[in-house]
Amino acid sequence: MRVLIIGRGPIARYVAARLGERAETSVAAFLVRPGTAGEAASLALGDVAPVVESREAVDGVDVVADCAGGAGLVAHGAGCLARGDVVVTLSAAALADPLLEARLREAAAAGGGRLRIAAGAIGAVDALAAAAVGGLDMVRYTGVKPPAGWRGSPAESVLDLDRLAGPAVHFEGSAREAARRYPKNANVAATIALAGVGFEATAVRLVADPAATANTHRLEAEGAFGRLDACFAARPLPDNPRSSALAAMSMVRALTDRTAAIRVV
Repeated sequence: MRVLIIGRGPIARYVAARLGERAETSVAAFLVRPGTAGEAASLALGDVAPVVESREAVDGVDVVADCAGGAGLVAHGAGCLARGDVVVTLSAAALADPLLEARLREAAAAGGGRLRIAAGAIGAVDALAAAAVGGLDMVRYTGVKPPAGWRGSPAESVLDLDRLAGPAVHFEGSAREAARRYPKNANVAATIALAGVGFEATAVRLVADPAATANTHRLEAEGAFGRLDACFAARPLPDNPRSSALAAMSMVRALTDRTAAIRVV
């Protein structure tokens, strides 16, 4: 299976390294935004694949792995789907933009491509999606990070991150609003929304906690199936504290499942 990876950052390089360990998978190329190939090529990982700026520059691709965040999906998603590609993405938050979602759907309908959302830094979304079949009454996501994890976000205008005495909520609202206001921190909330009751009905709470030692994701849901309460304390990738290791691992699993004779779905 030849994989075209969108992006060249820590998650993309992690995915490439893991795929390179398997005889049945290989990286066809790294696809980056126009004008960034020179900079991206300097981050080469053993020269395993070229860096290109156009999907048309690569032939024989079996699946496209979007590891570049929302910007990568915006730049290349519609084009790949229009070519008939299966695109696996970690950029769930980008789909909170109705215009982008419509553009991706139109491209997929025109070219026969398919967009698949990897679970990313959260688990239990398979159970949530199954529970949605029977009907869900409540879905809530709570994201907790140390104060430093919220720097550069709207949390700075709500809280004094340097002087917190205890856990402090800086956002409560829908998953769509969370994705709009916190585009770099909302992929988990968006993934939950897409698996469950949608962006508007999914409740989101974001918390800064000076006692936190890891990014914590809590998923709660109630419905005809019963009640779900799952919590995940995410470790970062060793070379980038802003990237979740589980998100990168989730992408590898989503890709390698495509070649597995037996798999858990």
